[in-house]
Amino acid sequence: MLSLAVAASQFLFATNTEAHALPQVPFLPRGEKKVLQCFMEKEEWDNRTSPVEFLLLALRNVPKLQMPLFLLSLIIYMGTMFVNILIVVLLVADQHLHTPMLVFLGNFSSVEMCCTSRILPRLLASFLSRDRALSAQGCMTQLFFFGSFAGTECYLLATTSSDRYLAICQPLLYASLMNRKLCLQLVAGSWLAGLLMSTIVTRLFFKSQCCGPNASDHFFCDFAPLLELACSDSTVLRLVTFIICFLDVVFPFVFTLASYICIIAAILRIPATTGRQKAFSTCSSHLIVVTLFYGTLIVV
Repeated sequence: MLSLAVAASQFLFATNTEAHALPQVPFLPRGEKKVLQCFMEKEEWDNRTSPVEFLLLALRNVPKLQMPLFLLSLIIYMGTMFVNILIVVLLVADQHLHTPMLVFLGNFSSVEMCCTSRILPRLLASFLSRDRALSAQGCMTQLFFFGSFAGTECYLLATTSSDRYLAICQPLLYASLMNRKLCLQLVAGSWLAGLLMSTIVTRLFFKSQCCGPNASDHFFCDFAPLLELACSDSTVLRLVTFIICFLDVVFPFVFTLASYICIIAAILRIPATTGRQKAFSTCSSHLIVVTLFYGTLIVV
């Protein structure tokens, strides 16, 4: 649900990019005054220093939509949290649900709650207060946790696809191969991989120097919009990020895609229609999640 919210908000502010000339902003309540001041003092910036705060300017020039966007974001946030908390509580409470597939699902729900809570509360507050300023430390923290949780989600989807592959393509070996120890190792590895990749990128980005104005046409601290503000040499940062994106996003996606190609091929070889339907039902929900997650990620 967070991925869908990100894609929808990206589309909304992208359609208004043409009208972002700040001298024509129709209102300047509270935090919006910082926006105009930022641009008026552009020449006074020292390019050798990094800003103490960032201004997230997306959706600022549609004042009539602030309350509808707040309500929409609030509904998405509450719905996301309620559903995922319910899933985690049910999985923890019932011992019979501690199967590898559901353990992966519980961790995916936990990551989704963490990722959502790093973005939407700050966005909701900005809709009400119209204060777009975010401290440099807060921005780097948001960048770190978003990258970490997004990477963990990619790895969890890949591990879940491997679980489905073993269950359908190697049913006789499934119980011995996908045991509790391996399941916990895959979960821990997914979390650690996301944290490690995000730590590397955030540390390199924190060392870079940003030029004024420190304004980003985005609604949270994402890597690509912030990189546009950097005035120091970002060659190493771009190269490392490219490698990490391949390991963090492309590799899990290719692994997931290859797993489902093998799964679909195995299902089609099942002679009985009932057998094919039963086999496909065990992985259909995960396939929908994979499609929504990577579909919105590609759109963004």
